[in-house]
Amino acid sequence: MDSFFSAIILGIVEGITEFLPISSTGHLILVNKLVGFTGNFANMFDVVIQLGAILSVVVYFWRRLFPFGRNRTITERREVWGLWQKTIIGVTPALLIGGTLGKHVEELLFNPLTVALALVIGGVVLIIIERRNRISAINSIASLDYKTAFMIGLIQCLAMIPGTSRSAATIIGAMLLGASRSVAAEFSFFLAIPTMMAASTYSLLNAGTILSYTEWQVLATGFVVSFLVAWAVIAAFMKYIQRRNFIPFGYYRIIIGIAVLFFSVMK
Repeated sequence: MDSFFSAIILGIVEGITEFLPISSTGHLILVNKLVGFTGNFANMFDVVIQLGAILSVVVYFWRRLFPFGRNRTITERREVWGLWQKTIIGVTPALLIGGTLGKHVEELLFNPLTVALALVIGGVVLIIIERRNRISAINSIASLDYKTAFMIGLIQCLAMIPGTSRSAATIIGAMLLGASRSVAAEFSFFLAIPTMMAASTYSLLNAGTILSYTEWQVLATGFVVSFLVAWAVIAAFMKYIQRRNFIPFGYYRIIIGIAVLFFSVMK
């Protein structure tokens, strides 16, 4: 299949799945096989389009993340700095544990069976949490304390298991610790910025691949598509969770997990 067409398809898939609790890894495994886009360059491509998705978070939440706006009050600036402090505290476990064990865990567990099981288990947990009569004690990022931010960061480390989904781990963790649906989703987005930036940069530095002009164009295409789609998905997702729950995502994870297992058996 044409590389540019594959780049567009994979950019769309990455943009849709990266920040939803449905595992971009599981989807990219399926789509890479379907379009025949594999090998070292494909692995690097998957990392680069994650950077496009990260940029969409920064752009969408720019006002929440940038403390130096001309019209900012002292209180607003304090809230922004507090958000960054909580994000840094939350990302610390992933940087320490992920940096030490992440590669070994991925090498040990990166196989279709693990991905499928992680997808299904995560889906079941999402459904169970949403069916509980749960009262949210944390209804804004400002009311999220540092200890809870750190605990969410610890739970995020479960995303080292392929198929778990970083966003699913953080959203489930935050909700279990008392956060509302919207706070869980927002903090998941904020944690994604340093977490995915560090992981993507590390992967690119270790890729050691010399790219041709055409390959640079393919990377740029996937990056831009991923950015645009992720931006739209974040906006739609934030509106969605104000009115609805995560149960449909739980069922969807179970279906995708079964699909991953089916394709691995059929190869």
